[in-house]
Amino acid sequence: MTNMRVKNGLLLTVAAASVFLLSGCFQSQAQPSGSATPSDTASASSSTSASASGTPTSSGSATPSSTGTTASGVALCKAGSLTASVDSTGGGAAGSVYMKLILTNSGTEPCVLNGFPGVSLTSSPTGDPIGAAAARDDTKPVTEVLLAPGKAGFAQLRYTQAGNYPECTQAPAAGFRVYPPEDTASLFITQQRTACSNTNINLLSVQAFQAG
Repeated sequence: MTNMRVKNGLLLTVAAASVFLLSGCFQSQAQPSGSATPSDTASASSSTSASASGTPTSSGSATPSSTGTTASGVALCKAGSLTASVDSTGGGAAGSVYMKLILTNSGTEPCVLNGFPGVSLTSSPTGDPIGAAAARDDTKPVTEVLLAPGKAGFAQLRYTQAGNYPECTQAPAAGFRVYPPEDTASLFITQQRTACSNTNINLLSVQAFQAG
């Protein structure tokens, strides 16, 4: 009787121990397979932060606007500080008259003439242009012409007689309207000429400014 109790007790003890061990194993294996470890979580957070941070680009940087100065740093000559005249002693050929279009710096600061003037024949100092404006003659290269106060630069201007063109609709012109390079204000030179109101006829051509 005593032996049977002992054996039964041992069996129950062994059985209980087995259940406990199995339960522990089961709990150890029951962790979700998708759970992240602390190191994985930190790594993912760092990656997200890096991709979200933007690097500034230069696409929005502003381009400096034109200041009206030249490569030498001297301001362009403007109509308000210039006087205009023509020298017609250059002679002519084949019905054309060659003259020097002269711009003199009447201001107190040096300035630069850089390029071609705009020239047209007009009926009066404030009148509208008659016919086509002067065509550009590229014979002379474009250079910066520095004008100290009182100094002048010139551009060769050619006027072709209107009578050379049978189809010309002639109109009297009181003189030349002259725009300095890159200026929207103009000067007027009194010079009695005959113009063509036809805009397809170029009576005038002009070269780039040169040092006087």
